[in-house]
Amino acid sequence: MRADRVFRNARLMTMDPALPGLGLVERGMVAEVAGRITYAGPERDIAAAERIDCENRWISPGLIDCHTHLVFAGDRAAEFEARLEGASYEEIARAGGGIPATVNATRAATAAELSRLAEIRMRALTDEGVTTVEVKSGYGLSAEAEFKLLRVIRGLGQGADIACTFLGAHALPPDMAREDYIALLCNEMIPRIAAECLAEAVDGFCEGIAFSPAEIATLFAAATAHGLRVKLHADQLSNLHGAALAARFGALSADHLEHTDEAGIRAMARAGTVAVLLPGAFYALRETKLPPVAALRAHGVTIAVATDLNPGTSPLFSLLLAANMAATQFRLTVTECLLGITRNAALALGYTDRGMLLAGAKCHLAIWNIEHPAELVYRIGYNPLHKRIWSAA
Repeated sequence: MRADRVFRNARLMTMDPALPGLGLVERGMVAEVAGRITYAGPERDIAAAERIDCENRWISPGLIDCHTHLVFAGDRAAEFEARLEGASYEEIARAGGGIPATVNATRAATAAELSRLAEIRMRALTDEGVTTVEVKSGYGLSAEAEFKLLRVIRGLGQGADIACTFLGAHALPPDMAREDYIALLCNEMIPRIAAECLAEAVDGFCEGIAFSPAEIATLFAAATAHGLRVKLHADQLSNLHGAALAARFGALSADHLEHTDEAGIRAMARAGTVAVLLPGAFYALRETKLPPVAALRAHGVTIAVATDLNPGTSPLFSLLLAANMAATQFRLTVTECLLGITRNAALALGYTDRGMLLAGAKCHLAIWNIEHPAELVYRIGYNPLHKRIWSAA
C-alpha cells in the first residue's frame, strides 16, 4: 500500500459502526490517496509521499453541521430583547417580526452581499473543525429571491462541502395567498430546482404559524416526484404529527421534535429518518418542553445535533457549543453528542462517505489538542482544534 499522505502517531475516533462507542484506536494512523481515506486503524508500515506526525493528538472525522440557515441579511436583536421582556415567538411572528423581517432584509440585499456575510458565518464553523455544512434557503419567499439564495448557497464551498436545501415553505409571504404560494412552490419552483440541480433536498416548517400537514404533504409529493429528498422542521412548538408525516415520505431527517409523540418516533424508526436535535433554538427561545430523547433511544432512532444557525431563534455559531448544550439540556451522552456531529449528521444529509474514519470515506479530518474525546463536549467557549484537513476533491 502506498499513500499520498499519512497522519501517524495519532489516537483515532473512527466512528466506525462496527466498533463500540466512538470506535477509538490508540496508536493509530490515517492514510489518504486523492482525498479519500485508504486506511484508518492501528499504526502499520505504509509508504507515503508525505508523513505527518500528529504527536499523539486525537483525530476525528471532520465535523458536520446538518442544519443551518446561514444565508440571510440583517439581524433580529430587537426580537431577542422583546423575548426577554416577555413576548413569545408566536406573538413576534404575528406582529410582523420573525422570519418576515429577515425576508425583507434578505430580498433587499445583493447576491454579493449575501455571499460575503455567509462566508463570514461559515468561517466560524470551519474554524472549529467543520468540513460539511448544510445550508437552507427560505428567507426569499418569492421565486426570484429564493433562486438568488440557492445560487448564493451553490457558490459557497471554498472552505467546506455544502449541502443545499430548498426551504421555500419557511413562512407564508405577505404578498401571496396561501394556495397560490403552495402552487408556486410545487408547480414552478421545485421542477426548476430539480432540473437545474440547485438543491439536494426540500424542507418545510410544519407548524401553526407556518404550514399545515396537508400543505407539507403536497410539497413533499412534488419534491419526491422530481427526485428530491425531503426533511422537515417538525413538532417544534406543537404536535402536528410532523415527525410521522416526515417518516411517511422517507425523510432524511425530522428536526426539533420537542413535541413529537411516540407514534411519530415509531414511524421515524421504521423509515430510518434521523432525529436532528437543535439545542440552540431550545435555549434561545427559553423552551421547557424537552425533546423525547429517551423514547428516541428506546426505538433506535438515529440522533444528530446541529446549530440551527439563524438570525432569530438560534444565533449560534459553534457546533461544539451545540454539542455541549445537547449534553447539558437534553442529557445526551458524550458518545451521542460526538456521533451526532459526525456520523449521524452525515446520515441526516444522506451521506455515507463522511463522518467516519473508514476506507473509502472522504479524508475530512479534525485534529485536536485534547487528552480525551469528552473534552470536545465538556468545555464551553473553547476551541481545541489543532488542524482541519479538507479539500474539495
